[in-house]
Parts: sequence; structure tokens; C-alpha cells
Amino acid sequence: MVVLSQGETLRERNTVMYTVVNAIVYVLCEGCSWRGLPGDFPPWQTVYGYFRAWRLDGTWLKVHDKLYQWVRVAAGREPRPSEAAVDSQSVETATMIYQEVGYDAAKKIHGRKRHLTVDLLGLVLRVLVTSASIPERQGAKKVLEQVHGMGGKVKRLHTIWMDGGYRGEEFARWVIDMFRWIVEIVLRPLEKKGFVHLPKRWVVERTFGWLNWCRRLSKDYEHLPQTSETFIYIAMIRIMVRRLA
Repeated sequence: MVVLSQGETLRERNTVMYTVVNAIVYVLCEGCSWRGLPGDFPPWQTVYGYFRAWRLDGTWLKVHDKLYQWVRVAAGREPRPSEAAVDSQSVETATMIYQEVGYDAAKKIHGRKRHLTVDLLGLVLRVLVTSASIPERQGAKKVLEQVHGMGGKVKRLHTIWMDGGYRGEEFARWVIDMFRWIVEIVLRPLEKKGFVHLPKRWVVERTFGWLNWCRRLSKDYEHLPQTSETFIYIAMIRIMVRRLA
């Protein structure tokens, strides 16, 4: 025991944080429930408690942003990006999920929509999870506001690459007026079918592909959209740690 004052004590931590982080990554990659964690990890209540606490106090985001700069420097880039790309992905939700759920008529998917902003290395800047019924431009405005809130970390940013779903003079003018960023629209050739390598903007599609490595992200199993966002940040933390290693 560590004595703080008369009649007050603080128990020493007996949980190894390395095993807690490994357990959280296991849930992400294997797609199991918290209660389904194997017995060689700490108790699931302990693991989930740390996961939730670090989500609420911003620890996951701080770790993500620090690793992000290190990976860019290791790749020979400036720590702050000058260009970014935005896109959205609609995913189905599990049957027991009912908060912030809607229907994407264009994709014919009942679930949620992930709005991603990435740099041209495919590394996530900010992610926003909303109901699938939220229009792309409305979701893009919200996620770009989060990117702008990063302050000096994006002070070099000047161009945002998007697909035809974000076309519109009103939207482009809003981005310029609010953030002084230029919106560049990359249109898909009408005569081509299947995957098309679209300059600058294809990196977002690759990032969505990276997320498929994690079974927990194959659908949206989370009651809160904020939990879904956290798992996406953890997926990127896993990728960036592997690159640095």
C-alpha cells in the first residue's frame, strides 16, 4: 500500500497495461465481444474500463496524432499534411443497434456512415460516424470542422480532394470561407466499371480497405457512434505502430 494521508490509501496497480492494450487490439481484430475475451487476458471488465476511460479522456486520439506525425516523418514527409482527401462509407449495423441508425438510399444500406479525412499517405486525420441517412456534404462539413480543430497540426493544409458526390458551388464556397481550403473534385469516368484509380482520391478507398482487416469493423457493432470512431483510430494506431516497427 502507498499511504497518501492519515486514513487514506491508494492500491498499487496490479494490471499490466501491455496486456490491456493487447486485449483491446484482440477485440478489434478478432471481432469478439468484450465478454468473449480469452482467459489469458485481464478480466473483460478491466479491459473495457480502460478502453472507455481512454476514449473519454482523449488518450486514444493523443496517441494517434503523435504516431501520425512520426509515421509521416519516417516516410520522408513533413509532419503536417498539405493535401487531404475525404470520402464516406456506409456500413450495416448489427441487429441490436438502434441509436444513430438510418438508411442510405443511394447505397441501399441500413446502418451508419463513416466520414473519413485522410492525407495522401492514406493516414487518417479525423473520422466521424453518423447515421447512414446523413448526406455526404453534411457529414463532410462536420468532419472538416474536426480537422480544422486540430489547429497547428494542419496549418499547411490547402487542398481537399473529393469525388463527384461532393460537387456543388455552395459546398466548395463554404469550405473556402470557413477554412481557406480549396476543394478539388475528381470525377469517375462514366465508361469504366469496377474499381478505377482516381488520382489523389483513391487513397481513401485504400484506407477503407485497411479497416477491413479488423473484424470488429466489418459491421458497426457499437451502441455509440463515438465507440466506432475510437475503434477506427485504434485500427490506424495498429497500422502506424507496425510501420514504425
